[in-house]
Amino acid sequence: MRFSAPVFRLKRRARLLSRSASIPLHQALDQVARAEGAGSWSALAARLAADRPAPRIIGQLRPGDLLLLAARPGQGKTMLALELLLEVARRGQMTCFFTLDWSASEAQARLMSLRQEGGAIPDGILIDASDGISADHVISRMGDAKPGSLAIIDYMQLLDQDRRKPEIAVQIEALRSFAAQTGVIFVLLSQIDRSWDAARKPFPDMADVRLPNPVPFSAFARACFLHDGEIRLDVASA
Repeated sequence: MRFSAPVFRLKRRARLLSRSASIPLHQALDQVARAEGAGSWSALAARLAADRPAPRIIGQLRPGDLLLLAARPGQGKTMLALELLLEVARRGQMTCFFTLDWSASEAQARLMSLRQEGGAIPDGILIDASDGISADHVISRMGDAKPGSLAIIDYMQLLDQDRRKPEIAVQIEALRSFAAQTGVIFVLLSQIDRSWDAARKPFPDMADVRLPNPVPFSAFARACFLHDGEIRLDVASA
């Protein structure tokens, strides 16, 4: 079953319905689920759990890989990145979410929204929302990480905004070198250029990644693109 929107949007829709109709949130959730063809929110959640893409994506990554995760705004790329984070954390590995876009409290709230019914967020997930995030900063924080640990960087283009930091190509090469030495997996979120037109090409690809400055795509082992609730995982090309 394919739903009309990612789960975080469906939950937002239910919260708005709860307020506008003055009904309990659980009733609003069930109403949204029925509109999606599920009998209840619990049934919808069970279907979503069965279709979770995070285990499949993590299963195709090897220690030391860099993954580019790209989409236009509002397609759920950051939420998918957090699902990857949770998947690796549940396996007992070190995880860290480096964000130049959200505050630490925003990231924590999004993580909480992804927890399974009655479940808890695994211990040991680090959230770093400091302004000084760069490749050197990330490498310093991940210095004790074991192979298979995961670091998310939200997002790649923001590494390039502070002129006091090395240019983005240098930073990505530093991350690749560190990943190769330690086995840490890096996921870099990326913007897609506004010139990409879904009417002409259903999915964006590497040619559509927004590039204020050149990026060494050869550093990435895989690339994951999102659009309209669908996911495409490719082998990255230079």
